[in-house]
Amino acid sequence: MMKNILITGVGGPTPRSFVRAVKLIDHTPENQYRFIGVDCNPLAYGLYDKSLFDQSYVIPRADDEAYWSVINNIISKEHIDAAIILPEEEVLEWAKNRSRLDQRIHTHLPDYQLARALVNKHAMHKQLAGSSLIPKFIKISPTSFNYQLIVDKIGEPFWIRSTKGSSGLGSLKIESEGALRQWISINPKVNEFIATEYLPGRNMACKMLYFDGELKRTACAERINYIMAKVAPSGVTGNTSFGRLINEPKLVELSEQALQMISSATGANLHGIFTVDYKEDRSGTPNITEINVRHVAFTSSIAAGGANLPADTLLALFDENINGMERIDYTYSEPFIFLRDVDAEPIIMSEENLLKEYNIGSHVAYQP
Repeated sequence: MMKNILITGVGGPTPRSFVRAVKLIDHTPENQYRFIGVDCNPLAYGLYDKSLFDQSYVIPRADDEAYWSVINNIISKEHIDAAIILPEEEVLEWAKNRSRLDQRIHTHLPDYQLARALVNKHAMHKQLAGSSLIPKFIKISPTSFNYQLIVDKIGEPFWIRSTKGSSGLGSLKIESEGALRQWISINPKVNEFIATEYLPGRNMACKMLYFDGELKRTACAERINYIMAKVAPSGVTGNTSFGRLINEPKLVELSEQALQMISSATGANLHGIFTVDYKEDRSGTPNITEINVRHVAFTSSIAAGGANLPADTLLALFDENINGMERIDYTYSEPFIFLRDVDAEPIIMSEENLLKEYNIGSHVAYQP
């Protein structure tokens, strides 16, 4: 039976990645989906991508008073069965105000108190303060800070970023007080920064899919290069262009430990999708840098490698026997890499084959 799925924020890459992942599966009468996309920007790319969305609507911003009226009208008109909420601000809005829905639909939203504790990066670090899971950190006010105090607390160089927002907002490696002051001056819209110990190692992510307090799916990946990295002073845009699909059971263990700690501290049940980001320190020990309360942009890339968490999410939402859903920790039989580009399908291949095919000297590239 066809199910109508509302997808929010389709101007961003993550919602489109989610839908692409679901479309990878073999469709049977039990898992046929019709996707309805919405976004507050009338120029949002996804609104006009008919290969992904069967119907699209421009809606008010999530903080607009008219937002819920419009959402309810769309749910009624399109006979929506489930909603996948992806921009963080909308996740918070739905988690807090889902009672404003006129009719019951399936959602996969985290508890509001838990989400609020994770969306703000400084708040997340405070939740895990005193553990070995996070690097040294300190909050920085753009208008009043003591550089020497920062260095004494976390060392130099250090990493700075906005406490809110994605795509590496406000991120830069800081090596002097002058650099910090200049960086703050060219980021006037950032009201609060967090500075953390500089971590030079691998950049990894662990995806954790929870239903009603039980961990049902996990998958890990490594970010290596970023789309349009040259335009960002930090080289980090938040949108991975080249990465690896990796087997890292230690990351799963650490992520489960961290989420349980925050769940206990907030009194919230673990429910939703959480993407736990890591950077390794100089000794190779992974440190948590942030925890997203949503899927991330390369979700269709790991799905193409076999870890299809979006499809798993929708199947679970309509599964009346969710308690019987077994846990799967996705692993990969061989080293896979993924390549992504702007508005393009991800490419998955064996890393060994990539190196063989483009090994300089293995073939003549130009014959005069």
